[in-house]
Amino acid sequence: MIISRTPFRISFVGGGTDLAAFYRRRPGAVVSTAIDKYMYVTVNRYFDDSIILKYRRTELVKRVSDIRHPILRECLRLVGIERGVEITSMADVVGGTGLGSSSSFTVGVLHALHAFKGEYRTAEELAREACLIEIEFLREPIGKQDQYIAAYGGFQSIEFLPDETVRVDPIVLSEKTRAAFAERTLLLYTGVTRKAGSVLRRFRAKFEAKDRQMTRLRDLAYEAREALRDGDVDALGPMLHEGWDLKKGVSGGVSNPGIDRAYEAARKAGATGGKILGAGGGGFLLLFAPPAKRRAVRRALSSWREIPFALEPEGSKIVYVSR
Repeated sequence: MIISRTPFRISFVGGGTDLAAFYRRRPGAVVSTAIDKYMYVTVNRYFDDSIILKYRRTELVKRVSDIRHPILRECLRLVGIERGVEITSMADVVGGTGLGSSSSFTVGVLHALHAFKGEYRTAEELAREACLIEIEFLREPIGKQDQYIAAYGGFQSIEFLPDETVRVDPIVLSEKTRAAFAERTLLLYTGVTRKAGSVLRRFRAKFEAKDRQMTRLRDLAYEAREALRDGDVDALGPMLHEGWDLKKGVSGGVSNPGIDRAYEAARKAGATGGKILGAGGGGFLLLFAPPAKRRAVRRALSSWREIPFALEPEGSKIVYVSR
């Protein structure tokens, strides 16, 4: 039996510039961190030649081609496992909430399957294979950032270059900076889940006509990277606010009136910035506020559930092996 553990993520600025339609014309960039919420994938030998899959539903099939779950089907094909395997998955947070769960799942499945075969894969290889499956094979309208942060973990500046190269550059935070970051962030669940694909299709269709705004989103990622390296944590709040305004200006589908009202209430209570995580439209709202205003901000959105989180320094890893 093999068990992989793969972190979810929070993306701060630059989202959208990891889409090929942007980075193939000019480099894209994001600042993102892995967090201590995880996807767990178990791979075990099945007692006969069948394939059994357990996620929201259960599948028992004889051939890989009969698998209904597209990511599991393509992962098994890529790794070259054709029969006699059982795969189960569990997650700390429900999917469709903007924490990159789909890509964490893909990376975690690939990691576990490779380990099951006795194969080692680097973080770069896992991320590249996950992108191949989600973007090339399954034609999902998504970018590359989630696969890379899931595979690498840590607090990262990630650049996406026109030649398809991806640069992952760690942002090393001092203990003082990490503490200041934790004192200023709130993660709140809106109670709404959504499929990222439909939101991203609308976003991608519109952003090519919004070149200036998208380039500014990319530049914010560079500015956030330097501010964090300098220990200027408070600079992140206004950057989040500017990035969220820019993203809403590109495509209105990333927000809705309920989210806008909640965000304005948080701003009036003292939040300096924030954003809906992931593609938008629901999921988690990340807020940034000075420590003295944090309680007031929390009261302003008392109907939304707060999810405590911590930074996760490691990416996808194998946490259990039994032969």
